[in-house]
Amino acid sequence: MQDRTYVQERITATKAQITAYEDAILAFGTNGAIQSYTMDTGQSRQTVTRADLSTMNRVLDSLYNRLATLEARLYGGSVTVRPYW
Repeated sequence: MQDRTYVQERITATKAQITAYEDAILAFGTNGAIQSYTMDTGQSRQTVTRADLSTMNRVLDSLYNRLATLEARLYGGSVTVRPYW
């Protein structure tokens, strides 16, 4: 098993990314006037546009799968991950 501290750090980083993607997606959905949004994950800043929504939703699904896998490693148990394609 990987070092518990490392896995916990990855969980924290993944949660920050999930929050950033969700905030960006919600910003586009609640205000039709917004055409671009700058995401800050705490590790990087990235500007996305409304045209990126499809990709952002796929990335968000992937991040949730990563989070489930990491939490299963840390806390035990199994996880069933479905591909997003």
